[in-house]
Amino acid sequence: MKFLQLAQKRFSTRKFSSKPLEQEKIIKILEVARWAPSACNNQPWIFIVLRDDSSKPKLKSVYNREWFLNAPVIIAACCDRKKSWKRKDGKEFGDIDVALAMDHLTLAAAEEGLGTCWIGSFEFDEAKRVLALPEHIDPVAFTPLGYPQDSVTGKMRKDMQEIVFWEKFSR
Repeated sequence: MKFLQLAQKRFSTRKFSSKPLEQEKIIKILEVARWAPSACNNQPWIFIVLRDDSSKPKLKSVYNREWFLNAPVIIAACCDRKKSWKRKDGKEFGDIDVALAMDHLTLAAAEEGLGTCWIGSFEFDEAKRVLALPEHIDPVAFTPLGYPQDSVTGKMRKDMQEIVFWEKFSR
Protein backbone atom coordinates (compact mmCIF):
# COMPACT_ATOMS: atom_id res chain seq x y z
CA MET A 1 0.00 0.00 0.00
CA LYS A 2 1.32 3.46 -0.86
CA PHE A 3 1.71 5.87 2.05
CA LEU A 4 -0.89 8.35 0.75
CA GLN A 5 -3.42 5.52 0.47
CA LEU A 6 -2.62 4.42 4.02
CA ALA A 7 -3.06 7.98 5.35
CA GLN A 8 -6.39 8.23 3.51
CA LYS A 9 -7.49 4.86 4.92
CA ARG A 10 -7.01 5.85 8.58
CA PHE A 11 -10.06 7.40 10.30
CA SER A 12 -11.41 7.82 13.82
CA THR A 13 -13.28 4.64 14.74
CA ARG A 14 -16.01 4.83 17.36
CA LYS A 15 -17.64 1.46 16.89
CA PHE A 16 -15.64 -1.73 17.32
CA SER A 17 -16.32 -5.37 16.63
CA SER A 18 -16.14 -7.72 19.59
CA LYS A 19 -13.63 -9.83 17.63
CA PRO A 20 -10.56 -10.39 19.82
CA LEU A 21 -7.39 -8.66 18.76
CA GLU A 22 -4.41 -10.88 18.02
CA GLN A 23 -1.37 -10.34 20.26
CA GLU A 24 0.89 -10.41 17.18
CA LYS A 25 -0.92 -7.40 15.69
CA ILE A 26 -0.63 -5.44 18.93
CA ILE A 27 3.11 -6.17 19.08
CA LYS A 28 3.58 -5.22 15.41
CA ILE A 29 1.78 -1.90 15.90
CA LEU A 30 3.82 -1.10 19.01
CA GLU A 31 7.01 -2.00 17.13
CA VAL A 32 6.14 0.58 14.46
CA ALA A 33 5.50 3.19 17.18
CA ARG A 34 8.86 2.34 18.74
CA TRP A 35 10.58 3.42 15.51
CA ALA A 36 9.04 6.91 15.47
CA PRO A 37 11.47 9.83 15.43
CA SER A 38 11.99 11.95 18.53
CA ALA A 39 13.95 15.05 19.49
CA CYS A 40 17.59 14.03 20.05
CA ASN A 41 16.39 10.42 19.76
CA ASN A 42 15.38 10.51 23.45
CA GLN A 43 12.28 8.36 22.83
CA PRO A 44 10.39 9.60 25.93
CA TRP A 45 7.26 7.54 25.22
CA ILE A 46 5.73 4.82 27.32
CA PHE A 47 2.72 2.81 26.16
CA ILE A 48 0.34 1.16 28.58
CA VAL A 49 -1.81 -1.51 26.92
CA LEU A 50 -5.11 -2.34 28.59
CA ARG A 51 -6.84 -5.41 27.23
CA ASP A 52 -8.30 -7.24 30.22
CA ASP A 53 -11.99 -6.71 30.86
CA SER A 54 -11.11 -6.09 34.50
CA SER A 55 -8.70 -3.21 33.78
CA LYS A 56 -10.56 -1.25 31.07
CA PRO A 57 -13.55 -0.23 33.28
CA LYS A 58 -11.10 1.63 35.52
CA LEU A 59 -10.79 4.17 32.69
CA LYS A 60 -14.46 5.18 33.06
CA SER A 61 -13.41 8.09 35.30
CA VAL A 62 -10.76 9.07 32.73
CA TYR A 63 -12.91 9.12 29.58
CA ASN A 64 -16.49 8.01 30.07
CA ARG A 65 -17.61 6.91 26.62
CA GLU A 66 -19.13 3.45 26.21
CA TRP A 67 -17.65 2.93 22.72
CA PHE A 68 -14.18 3.70 24.11
CA LEU A 69 -14.52 1.38 27.09
CA ASN A 70 -15.90 -1.46 24.92
CA ALA A 71 -12.94 -1.52 22.53
CA PRO A 72 -10.97 -4.78 22.65
CA VAL A 73 -7.78 -2.87 23.56
CA ILE A 74 -7.06 0.62 24.88
CA ILE A 75 -3.58 2.11 24.65
CA ALA A 76 -2.37 5.00 26.79
CA ALA A 77 0.52 6.95 25.28
CA CYS A 78 2.55 8.63 28.02
CA CYS A 79 5.59 10.88 28.23
CA ASP A 80 8.52 10.45 30.56
CA ARG A 81 9.33 14.10 31.32
CA LYS A 82 12.80 13.12 32.62
CA LYS A 83 13.69 11.85 29.14
CA SER A 84 12.09 14.47 26.89
CA TRP A 85 14.36 16.99 25.20
CA LYS A 86 14.10 20.68 26.04
CA ARG A 87 15.09 23.50 23.71
CA LYS A 88 17.27 26.40 24.98
CA ASP A 89 14.18 28.57 25.49
CA GLY A 90 12.65 25.88 27.71
CA LYS A 91 10.19 24.47 25.14
CA GLU A 92 9.77 20.78 25.95
CA PHE A 93 9.29 18.36 23.06
CA GLY A 94 7.91 15.33 24.92
CA ASP A 95 4.31 15.77 23.81
CA ILE A 96 5.44 16.22 20.20
CA ASP A 97 7.56 13.07 20.39
CA VAL A 98 4.68 11.06 21.86
CA ALA A 99 2.38 12.46 19.14
CA LEU A 100 4.80 11.23 16.47
CA ALA A 101 4.87 7.76 18.02
CA MET A 102 1.08 7.76 18.37
CA ASP A 103 0.71 8.74 14.72
CA HIS A 104 2.96 5.85 13.72
CA LEU A 105 0.82 3.58 15.91
CA THR A 106 -2.50 4.70 14.35
CA LEU A 107 -1.17 4.34 10.81
CA ALA A 108 0.26 0.89 11.58
CA ALA A 109 -3.15 -0.09 12.96
CA ALA A 110 -4.86 1.11 9.76
CA GLU A 111 -2.42 -0.95 7.69
CA GLU A 112 -3.46 -4.00 9.73
CA GLY A 113 -7.17 -3.28 9.11
CA LEU A 114 -7.70 -2.02 12.66
CA GLY A 115 -9.40 1.11 13.92
CA THR A 116 -8.19 3.77 16.34
CA CYS A 117 -9.42 7.12 17.64
CA TRP A 118 -7.07 9.71 19.07
CA ILE A 119 -8.34 10.77 22.52
CA GLY A 120 -6.86 13.94 23.97
CA SER A 121 -9.90 15.15 25.93
CA PHE A 122 -9.59 13.09 29.09
CA GLU A 123 -9.30 13.68 32.83
CA PHE A 124 -5.55 14.11 33.27
CA ASP A 125 -5.33 13.65 37.05
CA GLU A 126 -7.63 10.62 36.94
CA ALA A 127 -5.51 9.08 34.18
CA LYS A 128 -2.36 9.50 36.29
CA ARG A 129 -4.10 7.90 39.26
CA VAL A 130 -5.74 5.01 37.38
CA LEU A 131 -2.57 4.16 35.46
CA ALA A 132 -0.47 4.51 38.64
CA LEU A 133 1.92 6.91 36.89
CA PRO A 134 4.79 8.45 38.85
CA GLU A 135 5.15 12.25 39.00
CA HIS A 136 7.48 12.50 35.97
CA ILE A 137 5.31 10.44 33.60
CA ASP A 138 2.25 12.10 32.08
CA PRO A 139 -0.55 10.67 29.96
CA VAL A 140 -0.64 12.45 26.57
CA ALA A 141 -3.24 10.55 24.56
CA PHE A 142 -5.33 7.40 24.49
CA THR A 143 -6.61 5.29 21.64
CA PRO A 144 -9.03 2.41 21.54
CA LEU A 145 -7.85 -0.34 19.20
CA GLY A 146 -9.82 -3.04 17.46
CA TYR A 147 -11.58 -4.17 14.33
CA PRO A 148 -13.85 -1.35 13.18
CA GLN A 149 -17.57 -1.81 12.63
CA ASP A 150 -18.02 1.71 11.29
CA SER A 151 -16.44 3.31 8.25
CA VAL A 152 -15.27 6.69 7.09
CA THR A 153 -18.02 8.86 5.64
CA GLY A 154 -16.37 11.58 3.59
CA LYS A 155 -13.19 12.51 5.40
CA MET A 156 -12.98 16.23 4.61
CA ARG A 157 -9.61 17.88 4.14
CA LYS A 158 -8.72 21.53 3.61
CA ASP A 159 -7.52 22.57 0.16
CA MET A 160 -3.74 22.81 -0.21
CA GLN A 161 -3.85 26.59 -0.77
CA GLU A 162 -5.43 26.99 2.69
CA ILE A 163 -2.55 25.27 4.50
CA VAL A 164 0.59 25.65 2.36
CA PHE A 165 2.48 28.89 1.85
CA TRP A 166 5.69 29.31 -0.11
CA GLU A 167 8.57 31.36 1.26
CA LYS A 168 6.41 33.24 3.83
CA PHE A 169 2.93 33.32 5.31
CA SER A 170 0.50 35.29 3.19
CA ARG A 171 -3.25 35.76 3.47
